[in-house]
Amino acid sequence: MFDHKEGPLAGFTVAVTAARRADELGALLQRRGASVVHAPALRIVPLADDSELLAATKDVIDQRPDVVVATTAIGFRGWVEAADGWGLGEALLDRLRGVELLARGPKVKGAIRAAGLTEEWSPSSESMAEVLDRLLSEGVDGRRIAVQLHGEPLPGFVEALREGGAEVVGVPVYRWMPPEDIAPVDRLLDLAVSRGVDALTFTSAPAAASLLSRAESRGLLPELLAALNHDVLPACVGPVTALPLQASGIDTVQPERFRLGPLVQLLCQELPARARTLPIAGHRVEIRGHAVMVDDCLRPVPPAGMSLLRALSRRPGWVVPRADLLRALPGAGRDEHAVETAMARLRTALGTPKLIQTVVKRGYRLALDPAADSKYADA
Repeated sequence: MFDHKEGPLAGFTVAVTAARRADELGALLQRRGASVVHAPALRIVPLADDSELLAATKDVIDQRPDVVVATTAIGFRGWVEAADGWGLGEALLDRLRGVELLARGPKVKGAIRAAGLTEEWSPSSESMAEVLDRLLSEGVDGRRIAVQLHGEPLPGFVEALREGGAEVVGVPVYRWMPPEDIAPVDRLLDLAVSRGVDALTFTSAPAAASLLSRAESRGLLPELLAALNHDVLPACVGPVTALPLQASGIDTVQPERFRLGPLVQLLCQELPARARTLPIAGHRVEIRGHAVMVDDCLRPVPPAGMSLLRALSRRPGWVVPRADLLRALPGAGRDEHAVETAMARLRTALGTPKLIQTVVKRGYRLALDPAADSKYADA
């Protein structure tokens, strides 16, 4: 991995679509040098306002379940707090003390114990698949099982329990809704289709589905999918989060451990690996999202300059005509003088004017080191 004083994500722009823990994810990315764009694709309905949760809570209290499956710490805490607000807190805790309480992972165990309860079992894998295997191996026919839903789909989980003969009570601890202000999402979509971001991060399946839905409603879905398939890296915290993207034919990257820290570490590996590195005029030049590393120095470059540099780097060492560079400039029109202006600013931004050579009456070329000419001759 490329390591330097600027941070492994310096020069890259990463979008955060999360509504929950967005500040934490953004801070982790910024500490590693990234520029962060935040556009929550969803909002969470407050628990106390959710009539569905109230109905499910009364159902659990009135008719004792045999098993309760707790899936997230924030959801379990929120369920107990909401029940308290309705005057049902003690009744709910009394009911949960008399059932088989399963916790998906260590954070959920902590929330259960903080409520004065004790879980009966928790899988070492933190996987709902392992929870399902345990329940099915015990036998679920005729059993009443309450499952804490947490805004993300549980593929096949509830269906498998019902097929096994269980009565399943869904407990929707919070609900995802579209954001009240859609403008940040629209700005993010515009950035993504114009390649103004280098990666989109997703920490929930509903957020991914919401972003795709908004793109479709704006007529941008084909452009967004093209960007995600080629230039913008879609990074998901885990396989469940990736499902809506995969259903649209998008390959995603995911960390082995489904946590924010490993997700950021994965980006620290993937984004620098995708950067184009060339030996130019005796310098090591790495072309990143919105900046260029010249040797170990980060050089921010304006969008027009990055467009020119990418056009030159597609055929390193070859002369690129002004007309081709003009087409690469966003909204430049027909005046080739725009190329000269943007090129002058690019050279200034790079701080090393000799990286780009002017070929009189023909165009511009990257001053590729002679030893590298043969390697890139057919690029």
